[in-house]
Amino acid sequence: MSVKSAIFAGMKAGMEKELYKKCSAKKITLRHICEVGVFLPEMSNILDFIVKDRLRTTLVEPDLRSIAAIRDYFRDYNNVTLLPYAVYDRHGVLELVQRSASTFVSTLPYSPAQINDDYQIREEDRFTVECRTFNELDDGTIDLLSVDTEGSEWYVVNKLVSRPAVISVETHGKSYLNPFYREIGGWMAANGYERWWLNKTDTVYYKKGAFPVGSAEKLRLALMEGYVKFRRARKRLERFFRGGGRKGTKG
Repeated sequence: MSVKSAIFAGMKAGMEKELYKKCSAKKITLRHICEVGVFLPEMSNILDFIVKDRLRTTLVEPDLRSIAAIRDYFRDYNNVTLLPYAVYDRHGVLELVQRSASTFVSTLPYSPAQINDDYQIREEDRFTVECRTFNELDDGTIDLLSVDTEGSEWYVVNKLVSRPAVISVETHGKSYLNPFYREIGGWMAANGYERWWLNKTDTVYYKKGAFPVGSAEKLRLALMEGYVKFRRARKRLERFFRGGGRKGTKG
């Protein structure tokens, strides 16, 4: 066993990510998990499923620096497949922008970095990668999907072949609201999904009938939804006053 594997084997119970804890509590049967938009491997939203449960895993990440880190981090994990592409609405080449931990499609209406950090795109932050539509990458067997692509999550959801039991999507955060929030919500409703829970950045959906969701969970969802809306309104108001009363930003 490698040093890294030994460290993972000794990971303490209770330190798992929220998604892993909630899915484990429901005893959901998962065979194939997928994450689109990984960034650094140790920050992966599905890390616990990979290293604790050794589930079949597909990771989709276009940035060369992240790709190198992912390959090194999971070099002892034969259950991990890395697809080095961006996901978009066409097959070809795509321009991305990287601002610290935020990498986004340059042609998006706006991204979290632009809304929350007032980031303005700089030429030196632009780079090109290969892109694919998600139906080219999805073999139809994904049971859990996590998507964090800084505003282009819709391009993944819209081309899903699989119908996962659980789908986690970055939809909001501080002043930011996903530019395709309504489209994502509409797709979920049309395909038999309901919201399971929220945190400060993600909405987690579940396939109706996959597992029971109790009244206490629904109450927590409603309370968190109220908090997220209040937080976004407060952040927008703060930005308004900091900007001297100028018209607020999108989102």
